[in-house]
Amino acid sequence: MRTPRIPYGRQDIGDDDVAAVVAALRSDWLTTGPRVEEFEREFAGTVDAREAVAVSSGTAALHTAMHGIGIGPGDEVIVPALTFVASANCVVFQGGTPVFADVDPETLLLDADSVESRVTPRTRAILAVDYAGQPCDYDALRAIADARGLRLVADACHSLGGAYQERPVGSLADLTAFSFHPVKHITTGEGGMISTDDPGLARRMRGFRNHGLDNDSRQREKEGSWYYEMVELGFNYRLTDFQCALGVSQLHRLPEWLRRRREVAQRYDAAFPAGTGIRPLATAPGVAHARHLYVVRVDDRAGVFRTLRAEGIGVNVHYIPVHLHPFYRRRFGTGPGLCPVAEAAYESILSLPMFPGLTDEEVEYVIRSLRNAVAARRAPVSVGD
Repeated sequence: MRTPRIPYGRQDIGDDDVAAVVAALRSDWLTTGPRVEEFEREFAGTVDAREAVAVSSGTAALHTAMHGIGIGPGDEVIVPALTFVASANCVVFQGGTPVFADVDPETLLLDADSVESRVTPRTRAILAVDYAGQPCDYDALRAIADARGLRLVADACHSLGGAYQERPVGSLADLTAFSFHPVKHITTGEGGMISTDDPGLARRMRGFRNHGLDNDSRQREKEGSWYYEMVELGFNYRLTDFQCALGVSQLHRLPEWLRRRREVAQRYDAAFPAGTGIRPLATAPGVAHARHLYVVRVDDRAGVFRTLRAEGIGVNVHYIPVHLHPFYRRRFGTGPGLCPVAEAAYESILSLPMFPGLTDEEVEYVIRSLRNAVAARRAPVSVGD
């Protein structure tokens, strides 16, 4: 039998998506056109926010959020150690200093007690990461932020469609950043969004994504004007009209894709009870998990990883703690021992395939292969004479 090839994540592009993109390509606008506004409007409604600002990637969303709240040299932003590097890089882009906090040992989400211990007079914001798709404890983080006069920013690149205490992700923080990379819940190829209830912040972020200008080409077209002013230094972080057409089309399928992700997670949960040597992460009460990743902890992670990859299963590891990367060690003097829970978790975590297109047969193959790989490493070794 041919060995299957199952990635850890994969986009789903349907005929409606293709038709939407083709229609945009045949229109008068390829970038900064009417579909950008349409995508922003529909997305804001989906996450129960007043405003949404489309940008060119999830990283651009994080950077734009940091600019929006005015992070600059001398400012500190508390971020979790266990996340993708962009969560910390966005602070560095603005000349600020990321301060790494540890994570909860059961969920691997930002630990509120660790956050509180890292606050200094230079702290300006907390950046919470909804690791694997599970929303953080936003009540605890909001209490810290409000008591200290800090901004609360959510990195929700994993958690579109999730909820905390029946409030949708996107409405829980002052600013929330999303990603539309192909392995995420919806895709625009590359793309991102920032949601907020603050129209002033939204206006500033729209300028930042467009070179710091006070208007864009579509606004000038509407007004019959040529005039613009650059009011601050910005970037070209615009998202194209045809990408936004894809985003609108994909957004309509988000509910069905969330259902399937949760179905797959339930099958994994049932297959890995206590005693199997496979330890899934805990889910906190009161949250609707968006299931971007399904992360387990295993012994001999490197060996299990190699075995599953050889069997055509695209397992992955999310993530190397950011403070252990060479850049951060050189630039900020970080290193082992700073966030011991995150460091210990990194040694055992493994991400299993998780995307809506997974068939039941593929899920069962992943389960069987993982259980066999782990069992083989737990079997007693017999010693001959």
